[in-house]
Amino acid sequence: MGFADRFKKHPGALSVQTDRERGHPFGALEAYLPLKGSDYRLYESLREGVPIIDAAIDRLVRLVGSFSLTSQDPAVARELSRLKEEILVSGCQQGMDSFLASYLDSLLTYGNAAGEMVLSPGGRSLAALYNAPLENIQVRWEENPLNLSFYASTGGLGFAPVPYPELILFSSLKPKPGQVRGESILKGLPFVTDILLKIYRSVGNNFDRVANLRYAVTYRPGASQLDRAYAKEIAQNIAGEWSAAMSAAQNGQVRDFVAVGDVDIKVIGADNQMIDTQVPVRQLLEQIVAKLGIPPFILGLHWSSTERMSSQQADILTSELDYYRGLLTPVIRKICATHLCLSGLSGAFAVEWESVNLQDEVELANARLLRLQGDQIKQTMEGKE
Repeated sequence: MGFADRFKKHPGALSVQTDRERGHPFGALEAYLPLKGSDYRLYESLREGVPIIDAAIDRLVRLVGSFSLTSQDPAVARELSRLKEEILVSGCQQGMDSFLASYLDSLLTYGNAAGEMVLSPGGRSLAALYNAPLENIQVRWEENPLNLSFYASTGGLGFAPVPYPELILFSSLKPKPGQVRGESILKGLPFVTDILLKIYRSVGNNFDRVANLRYAVTYRPGASQLDRAYAKEIAQNIAGEWSAAMSAAQNGQVRDFVAVGDVDIKVIGADNQMIDTQVPVRQLLEQIVAKLGIPPFILGLHWSSTERMSSQQADILTSELDYYRGLLTPVIRKICATHLCLSGLSGAFAVEWESVNLQDEVELANARLLRLQGDQIKQTMEGKE
């Protein structure tokens, strides 16, 4: 029985295998390898606590760009074009680009990404693509180390083998030899970001003290016996008047404070200067940007001093994007090949990515700017005539 015939014998659509099962809460316990390590919550906290990390991953996903599916066979080309644009994704999105964006986001953040191809009624085509949560899937080696078996959560204490592993999509980012689980691009950043957040926290505390001024009001009794005898009463009177003046200021009223005698008023902490954090913050951000592999100017950090340096950084980013595209291309080919097989079509096809050349984009932007400036100068000269 062929691959397509195996699924066509089912009269109805297959449900998502990697979703949490609502049936019996118990399952067989096996030696599984979880796709999400214990540090996945830490990586999520890094993206939430350091906005530049979250922005870098989002922009890497967007910069990977889109692709086209081409074929010499017109029927295959039309079917693949329809699949790319119209396939349902996770119940709320449409198009393979949406599926791959979430897939790559998971791959970069956690080092692994998983998905599933959901069949249409009758099993004659693909009806949807599903971005599977990594905590719902576990994987184990077969006797042959080149083969993997996937297990889905049963909603209880265990995992059960998925009935159709051919429909599972799985990728790892830079796995070590002999390992299935990949490594997140955020690996190595928790130590650096911890220092960065400590600096930001201290800066926030210092500004909180500066914005909410605290005063030290000191009264020094004179040498006369009267001042010494009523020093306590005088101090209490000064404290009451000072409190009334501060309360009036909070209500938007201007009220002067008048005291008799030797009274000294100082702002607490005004003699201390805040530590300059520009140098250490930049050093930490340089480490983060270097690990993420994205030029700083894309994140709004204007560190490049020459046009040549920006061009070299754009070339490095292009190579990074080509690497990520190489990880996504086998996933795209598997989806398309499965759909064609189920649809009864055969024919060669190619995955063609949009060209990534940031230097060309910069040159085009500069050309448009010069054209607009020329038009503005021409309009100004014509107005004077």
